[in-house]
Amino acid sequence: MNKSMLEGLKEKLPLVPGINGKEEYFNSAVVVLMMLIGEEYHFVFEKRAAMIRQAGEICFPGGKFDPDKDSDLRETALRETAEELGVNAEKIMILGTLDTVVGTMGTTVDAFLGIIDISSLDELIINLDEVEKIFTVPVSYFVNTDPTVYKVNLRAQPSYINQAGEEVITFPAKELGLPEQYTKPWGTMMGNIFVYRVPEETIWGITARLIRDVTAKIAELISPTE
Repeated sequence: MNKSMLEGLKEKLPLVPGINGKEEYFNSAVVVLMMLIGEEYHFVFEKRAAMIRQAGEICFPGGKFDPDKDSDLRETALRETAEELGVNAEKIMILGTLDTVVGTMGTTVDAFLGIIDISSLDELIINLDEVEKIFTVPVSYFVNTDPTVYKVNLRAQPSYINQAGEEVITFPAKELGLPEQYTKPWGTMMGNIFVYRVPEETIWGITARLIRDVTAKIAELISPTE
């Protein structure tokens, strides 16, 4: 690189920083969906069907980005929500974008806060191949209820044991001449796992983190900081 290339490099820098290596993750998008029931907004949750990935877990509607169908992640979130809930995407109003969540297991979730324009859950025709059931919980419950915070130990593993009981080295630290500590599991990062308990269900992980994000913003409106 020479001095004359410096200006061109400057122009290639993003105006808004993104996530380095995002294409290496499982990229998905969800609508943190709310609906008005009476005079109060509720979050709309799904319970995943028994035959799909992460079966039985509670989530917001959404799914994997499909470059053949979606021009961007917002379109992913709306398409997946419409497919899962059996509702026209025009019934969903996106209020804005939430911060992207980078999951510890190789997933990114781009989240959009949205309102569904229906008067009853009975108007929805859920896709039973993907969704076991849907239910709502008042947003105020989460505003007034702090999540329980648990910890998991996250370690880098330079190898794994295959089905034949053999060690498969995926990061050859010794061959690369790196310090010996990287030839075995390293790191002691403790990751937070947020958990909310609602009647008959446990909401945790990325879904709970998104709830916490939204309700923290609501709490600021109720008791603005100086």
